[in-house]
Amino acid sequence: MGNDSNSSSRSMANRAVTAATVGTALEWFDFTLYGVVAATVLPKLFFPAMEPGSALLASLATFSVGLAARPLGAIICGHLGDKIGRRNLMLGTVSAMGITSVLMGLLPTYAQIGILAPILLVLLRIIQGFALGGESTGGQLMALEHAPAARRGRYSGLIGMCAPLSQIVANAVLLLLSASMSADDFMSYGWRIPFVMSFLLVLMGIYIRMRVEETPAFVQMKQSAVATVSSPLRDAFRLHWKTILRLMLFFCGPTAMFYLAVVFTLGYLTNTLGIPKQDGFTLLMIANACAIVGSIMGGLLSDRIGRKRTLLIASTATFIMMMLYFPLLQTKDFATMAIAMGLFLGFTQVQTGIQPVAFAEAFPTNVRYSASALAFTGASLFAGGPIPIVATWLLTLSNGSPWALVALVGTLNVISFCMIAIGPETAGVDMNRLDSVDEVAGNQHAQVRHANS
Repeated sequence: MGNDSNSSSRSMANRAVTAATVGTALEWFDFTLYGVVAATVLPKLFFPAMEPGSALLASLATFSVGLAARPLGAIICGHLGDKIGRRNLMLGTVSAMGITSVLMGLLPTYAQIGILAPILLVLLRIIQGFALGGESTGGQLMALEHAPAARRGRYSGLIGMCAPLSQIVANAVLLLLSASMSADDFMSYGWRIPFVMSFLLVLMGIYIRMRVEETPAFVQMKQSAVATVSSPLRDAFRLHWKTILRLMLFFCGPTAMFYLAVVFTLGYLTNTLGIPKQDGFTLLMIANACAIVGSIMGGLLSDRIGRKRTLLIASTATFIMMMLYFPLLQTKDFATMAIAMGLFLGFTQVQTGIQPVAFAEAFPTNVRYSASALAFTGASLFAGGPIPIVATWLLTLSNGSPWALVALVGTLNVISFCMIAIGPETAGVDMNRLDSVDEVAGNQHAQVRHANS
């Protein structure tokens, strides 16, 4: 009977991590896909009345609108996820993501419906960004609250690998489409195909999530009147703000490194170093492949030697690579650049692979969704989106020298290292508890001081 129960729990955990992986993959597939078409296709189709430069800025602004909507989605969905459950909310967010993706692929252009076209595009991006904001943390928690304690790191690494994997798939799809059709055909309908096809991922995600039960931690929490709170978001701020701030500052480092590698580096290679664009894309694909390995290895290693030790090792290695990164790129030797980008993004992704489990284990069940979403979204808001813009500005300000940028990102990495160092180890903690790991560690230290006195 016990073996049947363990087998059933393992099967449910596998379904949960598959559901989380599909949702996260769709999120990053959309991020890469929309970023490319916003810079190439959308200005001509949705903002043709503007000058080319203004049209490009307007198109990129629609991309930013989606990013700006994510924090609101994370906050509201986090609150609801702690109130009504992870599973119910995840069915809603993945459905909203799928519907908006298909509608984007079918959206009439400015030539067909006039000013209504860009208005609808912005509206769809707001809805999509809102849903994606709730999807990120919710998918992680649904997998990790089902996972066996000894395998949480492994599941976390699988979720973390979705970002680089989706970047590879999205770029491969766009490359295949552009190579198999004329420029006019791609502009007319080719760019729409990936948006409509992404609905297949959504259908898969809905099917899997329908077969996943609510997480054991949430079920147990709802059965305890003591654990249920009227406002999870308020309690997350009031009771766990120190842990939220520490984790946000920790993840600012890896977030900045990731955006530096996958967004800024391509422009630096082609515009500053004069590397052919095709070589730049190939290097980025190699780096993303290394990032997949890094994420999986980070999760596995954190199960063996602990989250904290693995994060400290990866953070140190990332800092060293940050110091060597631009000098190695400036050699313009393909193999050297590939090694530099692969190691840099790989070590960064080791930390990203541990982030889901580190955040989930840090908070009690009744505010876990809200608190994790606040920390994750805060890092993305402050160190993610702005980094490519700030990096470009610093490069211009220093006449092409990257060392001001290295100083900025290196500082974020040092802050991240310090936040890891002062935090407690979380591997193996009880996911059903009612206090944060920082509070547990503080109480233990207080007891030791009292005993010594």
